[in-house]
Amino acid sequence: MGAEKKIPAGILAILLGGLGIHKFYLGYTTAGIIQLLLGLCGVGSIIGLVEGIIYLTKTDEDFAATYVYTKKEWF
Repeated sequence: MGAEKKIPAGILAILLGGLGIHKFYLGYTTAGIIQLLLGLCGVGSIIGLVEGIIYLTKTDEDFAATYVYTKKEWF
């Protein structure tokens, strides 16, 4: 459970990372707002791209353990 969020979160991070949509999708409202503000400064898109690649390269179990169960908000 939780691994089904990996691919949508990764794609959202790569395509809309500057808006923090992937953070909101994973339930990290505060981190999503911070990412959105960083996106307005131009830094958020880079963070989103990196996070999207990280999400997609993790195994399903590792992704679920890290981002769904322990709620790690950044990288």
